[in-house]
Amino acid sequence: MRFIVTYSKDLSSDVNMNSFKEQYYITKILEGDSNAFAVLVDQYKDLVFSLSLKMLKNREEAEEAAQDTFVKVFKSLNNFKGDSKFSTWIYKVTYNTCLDQLKKNKRVQDTIPIDDFSENQIQNLENVLDAIDERDRNKMIQDCIHLLPSEEAFLLILFYFEEQSLEEISKIIDCTANNVKVKLYRSRKKIASILKMRLEPEILECYGSKRK
Repeated sequence: MRFIVTYSKDLSSDVNMNSFKEQYYITKILEGDSNAFAVLVDQYKDLVFSLSLKMLKNREEAEEAAQDTFVKVFKSLNNFKGDSKFSTWIYKVTYNTCLDQLKKNKRVQDTIPIDDFSENQIQNLENVLDAIDERDRNKMIQDCIHLLPSEEAFLLILFYFEEQSLEEISKIIDCTANNVKVKLYRSRKKIASILKMRLEPEILECYGSKRK
C-alpha cells in the first residue's frame, strides 16, 4: 500500500489536532474506513518528511522513508494503545524506519569533533543565535543540524523544534530520560563547535558579552 503525498520543504510543522479528534479517526480506520487515514497522513506528512530528511540527508530517500512510515503506521495502528501521545508513536515509527534505511544503505555517518566547552560558553554561543535575525538564525541552526550525524540531528529537531519532552523522546528512541539529557548536551556541544568555526570571533565576543 502506497500513499501519494507531497511534502513541504519547511522544517517547522503544525501538528495541532487534539487527541480526541485523533482517536476518532483512529477508531474509524480500525472499523474499516481506510479513507479516514488520509486525514492523519495529511496532518503528519510534513513532519514525518522533515524528520526523515534530517536523518537521511537525501530527499529521495526521505520521501521513501516517509511513505514506508505511513504504511507501517497503517498496518500496525491496532498496536497503538494510547500509552503515549499519537504524535510520539509516529515519531518512533519514523525514527526506526530511518534507522533501517541507514543500515540497509550502510551509510557512514560523519563525525563532528567536540570542543571542551563549558556550559557557560555554550550558553554564550546560544545567546549569539538569539541576537541574530530570526530568519538567519533558523537557517544557521538548520545548516548546523544538517552536519550532525543522523540520530543526533533527529534528537535536536524533536527537542528544539517539535518541543518534545525528555520523557517523550526517551519513548521514541528507547532510552532513559537521563540518557536523552546526556545525548542532548553532547549534541549542543557539537553545534557550539560548528558555530565557533562559522562565526567571526568579534561577533562571538560582542554578542556573547552583551548577554552575560
